[in-house]
Amino acid sequence: MKTNLSDSEWTLMNCLWEKHPMTITELTAALRPKTGWGKNTIITMLARLEAKGAVSHTSGERAKLYAPLLDRRDAAREETKSFLGKVYGGSLGLMMSAMVESRELTEADLAELTAILEQAGGEKK
Repeated sequence: MKTNLSDSEWTLMNCLWEKHPMTITELTAALRPKTGWGKNTIITMLARLEAKGAVSHTSGERAKLYAPLLDRRDAAREETKSFLGKVYGGSLGLMMSAMVESRELTEADLAELTAILEQAGGEKK
């Protein structure tokens, strides 16, 4: 499922991915300290996310219960593709070069990248 999320929608979705289902009241309480959002903002965002097919709700005893329909990994994959295309013209090598130049890679970073590349190479054989 291809769904483009705004930064604010990512914030709300991250909350739902961590714990679901949640009511509007629970989401407001969880997000207000970090974002300052009130109940009406949460309601508006949930309506947009439902229209995008990213969340759904069921009727609870006293309130609607919201849960993600969009898988976190799928959303991250789509966001990464979009970012790579916009910023680096689709060039993974250019992105990696920029990342390496911007900071020193730790041994753990290098080990993680090596494992990812080895896994990718193994899948294509």
